[in-house]
Amino acid sequence: MKLTVLGSGSPEPYARRASSGYLLDIGGEKLLFDCGGGVVSRMLEAGIDPTEIDYLFFSHLHSDHMIDYARLIHAAWETGDKRIKVFGPPPLAHIHDRLFGSDGALAHDLRARTEFVPSQEVWRARGGTVPRPWPSPDITEVQPGFHVDGGIWKLTSCEVPHAQPHLECMAFRVEAGGKSFVYSGDAGICDDLGALCQNADLLLHWCYRADGESVHPDLDRLSPTPGQIAKFASETGVKRLLLTHFRAHMDADAPTQAAKHSLAEHFGPDTAIVEDLEVFDI
Repeated sequence: MKLTVLGSGSPEPYARRASSGYLLDIGGEKLLFDCGGGVVSRMLEAGIDPTEIDYLFFSHLHSDHMIDYARLIHAAWETGDKRIKVFGPPPLAHIHDRLFGSDGALAHDLRARTEFVPSQEVWRARGGTVPRPWPSPDITEVQPGFHVDGGIWKLTSCEVPHAQPHLECMAFRVEAGGKSFVYSGDAGICDDLGALCQNADLLLHWCYRADGESVHPDLDRLSPTPGQIAKFASETGVKRLLLTHFRAHMDADAPTQAAKHSLAEHFGPDTAIVEDLEVFDI
């Protein structure tokens, strides 16, 4: 397995970090986890065409985890009509229809591209045929605990506390070739996530709050610090720990050095704060 970080940031507009998006390559199959703002651009920078994406898994439907969905689906359609398999919590199908349906936000664009004769000729020149169908990814709405058997890989999931009851939120574990990868999504520490993380080869965990930082008791409970995440990862037998979802102020020297100190103290040397476009072998 190979992990490519396509977005390691938060909802804040930030040139250094796109919003959440992580690509797992397993024997040539490409699984995308979340698709926040800037992820498709990072994908192209990494030399990955949108038509290469086979699966898209949404941990939850906050905008910084899914606002590039329309761009991804449109780009995959525009360059080859790739039918990506998309999994996510409700109302994913409704959101797709509000974008790509007959009365959706992109309906006028799609009619022009499929019915305007010059556009049809451009499509034919690229090897397409007419009539041209509209984008139609394979959408499956799921609940926490769902699993997918991909043949050479298996995915399991659990619920994690984050923005309930407004959003359903999940973490994922992927196993392939005797190795395991866990993506926390946006998660407060909980027993179900601990079970999912047991002895994982790599845990990619969000980190939205620096050590010693406090905004509101509920946010503190739902947003563990680097030190808390490191202790949790150590207790669950994780072999390698990566932190992501950093906010702009957390990249200042003092909080960054404090986070690295906490990771080393409570977990060990095999840790890092990821950056966009970094690649990790699992």
